Order: sequence, then structure tokens, then C-alpha cells
Amino acid sequence: MFDKVLVANRGEIAVRVMRALDHEAVIDAAQTADADAIHPGYGFLAENAEFAAKVEETEGVKWIGPSSDSMEQLGEKTQARKTMREADVPIVPGTTDPVEDPEEVTEFGDEHGYPIAIKAEGGGGGRGMKVVRGPEESDDQLESARREGEAYFDNANVYLERYLENPRHIEVQIIADHHGNVRHLGERDCSLQRRHQKVIEEGPSPALTDDLREEIAEAARRGADAAGYTNAGTFEFLVEDDPDREDGELLGTDADFYFLEVNTRIQVEHTVTEELTDIDIVKWQIRVAQDEELAFEQDDVELEGHAIEFRINAENAAEEFAPATGGQLTTYDPPGGIGVRVDDALRQGDDLVTDYDSMIAKLIVHGSDREECITRSKRALAEYDVEGIPTIIPFHRLMLDDEAFVTGTHTTKYLDHTLDPERIDEAQEKWGTETTSAAADDEEVVEREFTVEVNGKRFEVNLEERGAAAIPAGGAGGDGASGQKPQPAGGESDSDAGAAVDGEGQSVTAEMQGTILDVNVSEGDEVAAGDVVCVLEAMKMENDVVADRGGTVTQVPVAEGDSVDMGDVLVVIE
Repeated sequence: MFDKVLVANRGEIAVRVMRALDHEAVIDAAQTADADAIHPGYGFLAENAEFAAKVEETEGVKWIGPSSDSMEQLGEKTQARKTMREADVPIVPGTTDPVEDPEEVTEFGDEHGYPIAIKAEGGGGGRGMKVVRGPEESDDQLESARREGEAYFDNANVYLERYLENPRHIEVQIIADHHGNVRHLGERDCSLQRRHQKVIEEGPSPALTDDLREEIAEAARRGADAAGYTNAGTFEFLVEDDPDREDGELLGTDADFYFLEVNTRIQVEHTVTEELTDIDIVKWQIRVAQDEELAFEQDDVELEGHAIEFRINAENAAEEFAPATGGQLTTYDPPGGIGVRVDDALRQGDDLVTDYDSMIAKLIVHGSDREECITRSKRALAEYDVEGIPTIIPFHRLMLDDEAFVTGTHTTKYLDHTLDPERIDEAQEKWGTETTSAAADDEEVVEREFTVEVNGKRFEVNLEERGAAAIPAGGAGGDGASGQKPQPAGGESDSDAGAAVDGEGQSVTAEMQGTILDVNVSEGDEVAAGDVVCVLEAMKMENDVVADRGGTVTQVPVAEGDSVDMGDVLVVIE
């Protein structure tokens, strides 16, 4: 057994850390700490084949994960599709070579129809994926997918797939040793997603027959074997659901399923499988890295009962899942009891840090069947007491009484396209908690009253300013009610240190903290309402920032690569 293992970064690794991370520095840290192995956790570092190779080449330090060769083969989606096709694993109709020309996108659309998914080779979780719904979108969406792939994964290569309209997201947990043994540990259903980000995961899937379940699992085992895969990993599939399927009707072997991708690491939702199988996946990761042989046969793997994982994200679901930008856990009291597991790190009194990842905990509930699991989950979520920051606990409680989720007929499109947003608002109002600032209670609080105009309507707004100079009220000119000129985003930059935003006009501001990936306008440009003025990277996703009204661009105080905070001015339009 290893004496000391370096766990590189926290579990939900930050995008910014990945970009700035010095591989040699991490390896040096392991050697300095006398660690004889490195576990990358989950996140981007865990899927970096270059980093894995460097660890493999380091004498005295073991890599806890699949080989760098397997990571490279399966991490690049086009290569993975070739491998799966050769292993007779169904793949979505698409390309197996990188696409560079928009004409290739339109030709694919002419042959297979629209919509089309453009996907980054190194992407996952919706990052680096763009949907083309018509030939006129091919150019912009191809460029955006390539840019996002380069920004996140240092790989601008993209490929095409037919975009499935009613898919379920089914993934199979794999563990394989260096002695030729490959086992699957059952499947997880991750179909409840918003903007391709998983929110609730469960197992077994409430939509599959046992025959289809086994067919998908065996396809995953076949693919892992063909790729020479070792250690833990997840083979992900899309299953085409039947929109006319009635409650209680399950998907059988006549349903189409397609290989999606391989996550060459442990995943956030591995806890669901551990509860179902009583197999410690992380422990087996370490044992496999030490060349131990798996101690169980495939027939020994049995799924007992039902398990659901709820991601406890510091987000307000009623505000389109906007992440919290700060705060303090004034109260933090997680639930307990039979069948309840909480994986977390924060404690009461801690300040919230969610600059790049909003998940603060995971609640995993296990029951003898799905009905008991849902009942137990209701109790656990009701007892999960968090105050000081917003969380999506109210949203989770809503889902446990939602007909589509309870009957298992939801697909990956349900949250984004079907669920009534007013129901989320009602849940937040009913079960949401008060939020507080991380500032000390004894800080000076200055209150001011403002009159603002939104879409032609006037509103009275009260604001509090803590620990800062008073907000000046009144005055003339500028866009804000205070009469102050809008301030530049991102503070001082190397290219234009100390630049100020002058003049009047409407300010287009950042709705969240992030990094400017692209600026689409220049001073003097004419824009119309709805035009994209820049692209903001935040929370692992690209976000188009659009103009609320038409006019002439008078100022652009940001540039590509600038970091911005919520409220920073990006563009001024007159």
C-alpha cells in the first residue's frame, strides 16, 4: 500500500487552476512531500494525458488512474469513436476526423439533417459543445466550439454528431486491472440536467428494462477491453427515449443507444454506484495502481436497492441557477440517519468561494427501492439546513414531487425546455433561505434610495453598502441613477492600465464573474437589440453577452483575456 498519496487540487477542480497549473510543480510537490503516488481527483487535471505521462515517467511516483495512452486514445472524442466502432459499440452518426471548414458542417447537415452537435475532442459536460440548427449557424458555432475547446482543453479539434432530440443520459461505471480483468458496476441515470450540467444522478435507471441495462453495460465492458483500459472510468451513452412512452412503460432492447464519451477518471456521481454495490471505487483505484488484481467477478456485482445523488450547488435556481458570488455559511447542518450520506468540506462559519465551481456538497440517499429512496430524500433535504448562501435545495425538493421525474419520463431536455420556471420560483420562495454577506456584522452600513428605470418602468430601489465609502446619490449624466460614470471592467489591464469609461449611454454589464473570451464589437459599430457584443466564460461555460437595445458602440473597456466581476461594464451603447 502507498505510504502517502498527493491528491492534486480539490475534488471539483477549477478551470483557472487547470489553465495556470504547472505540471512539474505538482510533481515536485509530491516528491517534496515524500508522496509515492498522485491522485488527480476529478476535473480537468484528471483527464490530462500529458500530465499523467509526466507522472508515469517520474521515478518513485505512481499515477492513480488509467494509463496516459488510454487517456489520450479515449479522451479525444474522434479517436474514441473509432475505437468504439471497431469494438462494435453503437456510436451516434457523425464524423471520426476533426472538422475545420464550415462547409463540412453544412454537408453533414444536408446528409443527416439538423440539428447538429459540434463537439470539442477534449470536451465534456457541455463544455466545447455547440448546436447548429440551420446552415446559417455553421460558421459561428464552429468557431465558438473550436475556441472553447482550445480555451479549456488546449485542443481546438472538433467533430460532428447528429443531435438527439429526446435522449436519456446513461453512464456505466467501469473498473479494470492490469491483469486483463474488466468489470462494470452497473449504470447511473444522469438525465436531469440544465445546460448539459448534471444536477441529480441516480441508479439504477428508472427507464430501462433489465435486458437493455445489461446490453448497455456489456457494450461498455467491450469498449474498455478494446481500448486496453485500466483503473476506474465511466462510459457514457445516450438512449433515445420514446416521447409517447406512458408512465410505467420501460425502454427495451428495441430502443437505440449510442456511445457518447469516456470519462477517464472518477466522477462526482461515483457515490451512487458505491451505495448500490458496496464497492469502494476509490480504494480500488489505489489497489489497481499497485498492480493488484480485482478480487470479484462480474457475477459478484449486484445492485442493491436504489440511490440518488443531489448536487448541493450554491446557486439560485429561481434566477436561472445563477451562482452565488460570496457569502458565509451562518448555519450549516447537514442531515443524517439510515441511508443518508453527505460528502462535503465546508463547515458552519466558513466563507463561500465559488469563483469557478458552485458545488459545495453532495447528498446521497439510498433506499430499498426508488419509492423509499424518494421518500427518504424528501426527509433528508427538508433537514438540510443551510443559511447565509443560496442553494438549489428548494429545486431538489420540487423535483421529488415532479411528475416527470417521479415517473422517470424526463430527458436531458426537460429542465431547459419543459419545466415551468414559475414552479422553481414558487419552490425558492417556499423553501429558500435568507442569504447574508461575508462581511462582519459590525461594519458600517450605508443605506441609499435610488430611482431606476427598466424597460420604460420606474422602480424605487434601496441599496446597502457595507465597509465602503457612501454611495453618492443624485447628480446628472451617465447611465446609473447615482450619476456616476460607468467603471471599466477587470480593473487595470496590461494593455490599458487605469483606463476609464467616459460619456453617456447604456452600459452592457457582466451578469457574473468570468473571463472575456471574445469581443465582437469595436467603437463606432452599429448594433441591434439581441446582437452578441462579447463572449464571457463563467462557470465552465461560454455565455453570449447581448445588447439590450440598438445603437452605436461608443466604448469597449474590455479586451480578450480580461477578468471581470459581476456588474463590470463591458460595452457602452448610445
